[in-house]
Amino acid sequence: MSKPGRKSSELFQSDWAKRINQLRKNTGLPQTVFASAFHSSAMTVSRWERGISEPPSHTYLEMGSLAGDPLCWYFWERAGLSKADLLRVMPRLQARLRKLQTPKLEIVTAGSGAKRKRNNKLELVAIPLLKTVAAALGEKGDGQALLPDAPVESMLAAPKSWCPNPATTSCVRVRGGSMSPLIHDGYILAVDSSQTEVGGLNGKLVIAWHKDKGLAVSRLQRYDHTLVLRSENPSYEAVILTAKERWKIVAKVLWWIGSEP
Repeated sequence: MSKPGRKSSELFQSDWAKRINQLRKNTGLPQTVFASAFHSSAMTVSRWERGISEPPSHTYLEMGSLAGDPLCWYFWERAGLSKADLLRVMPRLQARLRKLQTPKLEIVTAGSGAKRKRNNKLELVAIPLLKTVAAALGEKGDGQALLPDAPVESMLAAPKSWCPNPATTSCVRVRGGSMSPLIHDGYILAVDSSQTEVGGLNGKLVIAWHKDKGLAVSRLQRYDHTLVLRSENPSYEAVILTAKERWKIVAKVLWWIGSEP
């Protein structure tokens, strides 16, 4: 029998709901202010804390960054990230930590905003690998124009120095051979969706989006007053950016990973 005055929903509150409530109380923030940190409403936070609806993966990542160690790992594991996963994708780091016996490892999370400066820490960025494909020019890519809104497939880890803007860094897969021999089919690209001004992207690899053709990876080139998306593979035709074509630059490519073809 429940105690007088205690709501029945509290008796069956999910563990994740309790942890979110604990996090908010630890920060001392009211629901309205707490909600704003995750671009949500106080009503949404209330539903989280009552276990009615669960936060998406990217919100769990942000909660982990706000919580700090050790509570951060609970939220990151809800989003699909764990210490074991992190060390598996960076075996050299694992060996180094074992050799030094000084596991001063600081995790920062892409998409979680500004980070506090810490000393004597090896900082890594946990980057979301999106369920999104950027295709070769001439092929149809995924139609997701806003990369931060795309669903998360898994997580990757990289040195923070590789990600100048962790809050807007994510990874997408490549489909097609238009960028070979530089980038091959199946490679993973790390991209920064805050770098979209064409004035600073001449000669750079970019992710472009078209309403009908979806996402595409290419090199942005300026010739006098003409902007062109071109492939590394000469067998693919370049695309001239005009008002009629309506291509939009949505991210700059930072780096990529892939197995030898």
